Amino acid sequence: MRFMLLQNYGSVEADCGPMYEWTPEEVKAHIDFQQALNRQLEERGELVDAQGLAGPDDARFVVADGASAPLVTDGPFPEFKELLAGYRIVEVDNPERAMEIAARISAAPGQGGAPIRQRIEVRQILSAPDPEV
Repeated sequence: MRFMLLQNYGSVEADCGPMYEWTPEEVKAHIDFQQALNRQLEERGELVDAQGLAGPDDARFVVADGASAPLVTDGPFPEFKELLAGYRIVEVDNPERAMEIAARISAAPGQGGAPIRQRIEVRQILSAPDPEV
């Protein structure tokens, strides 16, 4: 079973400021945690992909009707909490394992080393229907 674990910009459950307010040491500890988790998941054969994404100021929304020029809207976006910050795709035996991994991501260290308690969206990746059926 494949799952996408989504991390958004914006609020976390802990009293943790945005990353741009963290000390360089706190940012490094957070990134080191993420990289170590990725290595552990790779060793278990569970990590398919993991990426952090550029910030909301670099985001673009594109809307097109297929006939005229597309409408491109660029940031910054006031509701940036709904923009994706990064994701992991994992392949695991059951949904419970995906939840365990999401819980570890949620508890990543933030300011002062305290868990950030970030909300992680867990979504199963569905297979396309068999065209032969």
